[in-house]
Amino acid sequence: MFDGSSPSCIIFEGSCQSENLLSSVAHEGRYVTQIVHFKEGYRKTIHGIDTLSIEQGQFTKFKCKDGRYIMINDLNVLMVEVFSEEDNEN
Repeated sequence: MFDGSSPSCIIFEGSCQSENLLSSVAHEGRYVTQIVHFKEGYRKTIHGIDTLSIEQGQFTKFKCKDGRYIMINDLNVLMVEVFSEEDNEN
């Protein structure tokens, strides 16, 4: 039974209405390129990230246009640069 304590739901006149919990990266378009800067000093550039597939937790998980499924341990990341891709379907 729903008790109203879930942070992903809002009670509105007796119903549960989902909030938009998409990553803020989704504002850049459907597909983006990210440059991930790791603590150890190296960087990884990832092209074709589907912003609608991003799930955040201890590991950030997402899918790419080419079918890859990537998981990144957030504890090892210092910064992420995000660039909109030219061929967005928006």
